[in-house]
Order: sequence, then C-alpha cells, then structure tokens
Amino acid sequence: MMALGSGIYVAHSVAFRSELQRMAPDHIGSSTSSRQRDIVFIVNPLGANGRTGKEWRKLVPYLRSRLGKDCNICESITSGPCHAIDITREAIREGADAVIAVGGDGTLHEVVNGFFWAGKPVVSQVKDSTRSTALGLIPLGTGSDFARTFEWKNDPHEAIERVARGLRSSIDVGVITGEDCDHHYFINVADVHLSAKAGFYASRYKRFGNLCYIIGALQAFIGHQNQDLRIRFNDGPWETCSEVTALCIGNAKYFGGGMKITPNADPFSRNLEVVILQNFKWYDFVLKLHRLYSGTHLSVKNVSDRSVLSIEVEDISGKGGIYIQSDGEHLGFLPKKISVLPAAIEMIL
Repeated sequence: MMALGSGIYVAHSVAFRSELQRMAPDHIGSSTSSRQRDIVFIVNPLGANGRTGKEWRKLVPYLRSRLGKDCNICESITSGPCHAIDITREAIREGADAVIAVGGDGTLHEVVNGFFWAGKPVVSQVKDSTRSTALGLIPLGTGSDFARTFEWKNDPHEAIERVARGLRSSIDVGVITGEDCDHHYFINVADVHLSAKAGFYASRYKRFGNLCYIIGALQAFIGHQNQDLRIRFNDGPWETCSEVTALCIGNAKYFGGGMKITPNADPFSRNLEVVILQNFKWYDFVLKLHRLYSGTHLSVKNVSDRSVLSIEVEDISGKGGIYIQSDGEHLGFLPKKISVLPAAIEMIL
C-alpha cells in the first residue's frame, strides 16, 4: 500500500487492515465507537474503456476533502476478473465499515459476490466489531442499471455524499444454484435464453458503450429459436412454459442499458419478480421496444409476470445451450434455481 494523500491510501493487495494500522495508528482503536470508519473503495480502472479510472482520479481530491477527516479510506484497484470478490471478502473479514463499488454493474456484481463464501455470508473476524459491513456504489461504468431503480443520477459527487451520510437499509439479494451446487449471487436482474445470450455477446462490444447492448441483441437473434422450458415456482409442481423467448428474474427493475424489464421488482420486497416473454419474433422487439424501456410491456400479449420466492428452470429438449446470466455476467446454461435472500446485505442509500 502506498500513500495517495492525506487520509487516503491505495491498496494493490487485499490485506489492507494491517497497513492502515501501521500508517494511521491514531484512528484504529479498540472499539468501533472510538475509531474512524474504515471504507474500502474498489475501483475497476478499465471500466467503460478506461473512463472509470480517469473519472475516479478526478474524484480523489473531492473524496479526500469530503471524507478524509471522518474516515480511513482505502482505495483498491482491481487487476482482473474476480479480483473485486477477493478484495471484498478480505475487507469484510478485517472489519471494514463499508465496501464501495466504483464502476458499472459488473464491478458491483463482483463486490456483491464478495459478501458471500461457500453459500454463507462473510463475517468480520474483528472481535470488537459491532455492525456488519455495508455495500455502497459510485456508478462510473458502461452500465449503471442498478442505480436506475433508486433514481440515482449518474453523479459521482452525489454518490460520495451518500457515502458520507452513511444511511443504511437492508436489501434483498438473489442467489443462483445449479447441478454443481455452487452459489452465485446477484443484486439486479438474472435472465434466461435470448436476453442472456444477447448479454453474453454484448460483453464483447463494451468499447461501444451502451450501443453494445444493441449489437449483442442483433447477434443473439441470429439462429435464435424460442424454447419450451420446465418451470417450478416456490418449490411447487413443475409446469411447462411453451415458446419462451426470454425469462427475467428481477431483484431490481432495469437491465440492458436502461430497459425496465421487471418494472414491479423492489429490492426491499423480500420477493423476486419473474417476467416471461413467449413466442416473440424479431419484429415484436422492434415494434414493442419502447414498451420494454418504459416498463409498460406487462400488458402486451404473450408477456406474463409474477412475484416469487424461488424459481427453477430446466430445458425440456435436453440439448442444453440455454444461456443464463445475472447482472450482465454469463453464468453458463440451464438447469438453475434462483431464490431470494431477504435483507441479505446492508446498503448505503
């Protein structure tokens, strides 16, 4: 770790607490009430084609002036995929008051997954810790769909003010499990089939900004076929859902660069919203795209929705290859079970 300025440090490894103690011993006391808050900012410098890193450097002086007197600030720069997960886990174990994702939905997704390990929440190993680590967000990436649910402006200064206030509320998280029994977590939207395939292709074109979602959708349409799926809601009986084009499970409302796909989703509701599009053709998306962005598509023919605690989805054909993703991250293929974890994380709002 190297000093970046008064009250702020840069960590290039996940072991940050011991360095903070050594460099700022006056602020780390024997109880959480007698010391400053330890806040870890996890920055993806390559996000939005490098724009995230550039914008973050511009924010550092304001961050230092706004938070430096009240907080021990640790800046951790990610070096590659999944690094943010490791940083987050170590920060929580070392008793950080908050972990702030700086970037887009992909960075936030990794940080959320860092709050868990082997199917269980990561907990502080600091004996005198009196409250859990909170999650925060400074949206600076290609996509900031999660922030739209809260109607947050794409203003990093406003985000820093939220961190400074430190107001918390417990929010739900979705968890996805498969045949391998691994657990994968999401905070925004998980989706299956065409939309997930489009997201998979869109990730290759992030250099084009939000246009990547359009390019991904066009590529996904090539050779696309609607599929019959087996679905089970809330551990009930299996049902057959015919000609599924896309199936979306929302903890929050938006995905794909501003598409209000699960308009009734609420991360405080203790439920997930499932929206199913059936027997859609390419021209349906052209004609009804404005409804998908405005969130008025639930009244469209062949669109259904319901609130659930869990949903299991299987491919009837047995051929495999039905994509699933969450928060824009490709998670492989069906079968999967998606469940809600009520009030799983405290978030700075």
